[in-house]
Amino acid sequence: MKYMLLMYGGENCWTDEERKDCMIGCLKICEELAAQGKFIATSPLQPITTAATVRVRDGRTLITDGPFAETTEHLGGYFVLDLADIDEAIEIASRLPPINKGTAEIRPLLSIDGLPPARPFPVGSVDPNGTPYMLICYDDETKWREADSSVLREAMVEAALLARRLSDAGKYLNASPLQSASTAACVRVRDGKRQVTAGPFAETHEVLGGFYLILAESHEAALRVAAQHPGARLGSVEVRPLFDFSELQYSVSIS
Repeated sequence: MKYMLLMYGGENCWTDEERKDCMIGCLKICEELAAQGKFIATSPLQPITTAATVRVRDGRTLITDGPFAETTEHLGGYFVLDLADIDEAIEIASRLPPINKGTAEIRPLLSIDGLPPARPFPVGSVDPNGTPYMLICYDDETKWREADSSVLREAMVEAALLARRLSDAGKYLNASPLQSASTAACVRVRDGKRQVTAGPFAETHEVLGGFYLILAESHEAALRVAAQHPGARLGSVEVRPLFDFSELQYSVSIS
């Protein structure tokens, strides 16, 4: 089963040196997981000051500066791993350095037909097709449940078509919906004690429903892609550039 570990925390609770040590510690664990065939992808995100949120209402694209949610702890990075079960995901989340000051939300990925194969994007690489961005799709699950089942199927098909267009243009890295927020678990470690709670990190009407990793030549180009996602019509798409690992001495082998 593939899981996404979403790392939330306060941006101001780390010194620059602590943040660097944290990233190096995470990469060492990823190297270990890669050797076991369990690693798929990881990256921290750029600060929330770089974020923009896209919504499409009545055919009009609405863009606001800043992240989707105004909270003290924000999404700071992610891991995508291929693991045996939720217990293994919790065990790995408990070992990651950011967990001591933040929270890991664990969500299983949902497999859908029509998505292109994920494209490896090794740490520190430069791609002529652009800068890597994460499109974080937030959905109101209640609205999707209330809608006709054909609406969700059509949205899935449209999302897969968008991924294929991006792939044909050399700008696709990865994408996946996540399983329902009811499958989520949150992990924290405080004073050496692990705390696991059921449910997503944020109790909001719109919860994280999926992600795209894309290449875009500019921030504006990434926003245009976000506006094409069907989720932007019923929910929101937060756009964040990924962090560049190239200054770190450690690399992760992605297969």
